[in-house]
Amino acid sequence: MSIRIHNFMGKLGWELQKRIPNLSADSYLKLQFISRRKSQKAYIDFFNSHEDAPYPLIVNLETINRCNSTCSFCTANKHAEKRPYKRMEDDLFYSIIDQLRDWGFKGHLTLYGNNEPWLDTRIVEFHKYCREQLPDSFIFMSTNGLLLDIDKVKAIVPYVDQLIINNYCLDMKLHDNVKEIYEYVKKHEDEFKDVEILIQMRYMDAVLTNRAGSAPNKKNETKVITETCLMPYTDMFIFPDGRMGICCCDNFEVTTLADLNVTPIKEAWNSDEYKRVRNLIKDGRQNFPFCKFCDFIDAGLRMDAVDDALRNDGKMRGARQSLFSK
Repeated sequence: MSIRIHNFMGKLGWELQKRIPNLSADSYLKLQFISRRKSQKAYIDFFNSHEDAPYPLIVNLETINRCNSTCSFCTANKHAEKRPYKRMEDDLFYSIIDQLRDWGFKGHLTLYGNNEPWLDTRIVEFHKYCREQLPDSFIFMSTNGLLLDIDKVKAIVPYVDQLIINNYCLDMKLHDNVKEIYEYVKKHEDEFKDVEILIQMRYMDAVLTNRAGSAPNKKNETKVITETCLMPYTDMFIFPDGRMGICCCDNFEVTTLADLNVTPIKEAWNSDEYKRVRNLIKDGRQNFPFCKFCDFIDAGLRMDAVDDALRNDGKMRGARQSLFSK
């Protein structure tokens, strides 16, 4: 593996985000909704065919609910932050990871939500424990890179499969510290052969999705979104206080589908409230008030995990049919 820089559609994509932000964002989202309908329905059918819900494809565990960036599209930016400060208790964190281990969890795990993970001084220690307890999980870190240096990169890479550095800027240039990291890794690739380091060039003032109506630069309180959403089927989103919210778009932490302080994690994922929400959203976001105006759709990782799950399920079904036909 190696380090690389990704810039969606290069210079053209950057200029579209700057010059026609709403049109470019809405066009992209419309294309994504259309192209994903079939696979989304297939995964929902797959999920609902199980008496007990399959474990989540992605566990997002936010250990501290603060960020140090100023991105215009996010309510977690330090000028827009409204959440009461929360930091996950050590005992709760270790309990959650132990329960994932006992559940046999082998999906994607990130100690990240609407925050900057490096603001938590325990972050390397926590990743080390995750790697020890969940050796078959794909562990990734997503960071804005503002606090990152070479020593921190060296400290975290033994415990992650992927390090994503979101280089938020206005000039399409790497921050000095990120540039230094890039050049160091390029010169010492053997040190980083077991990890993928991805630097994403991100426009800080981009208009993306409205995130359930909460995005500071994209409000929506009138246009109802009738598309379904996979998040309640694919993602477990855990706030620092141990509550499970509906997804990363709950920037203000107002939803509670279960509380891991009182409910075991597997039971929480199969809770009546989760089942109710999934049953409503499978036929469209308009059926659940929190999601009614939300146009969020994630790119890349989630759909890759969905495709993998469907392929694996197809292989298992084929093996069972072959077995029973003998």
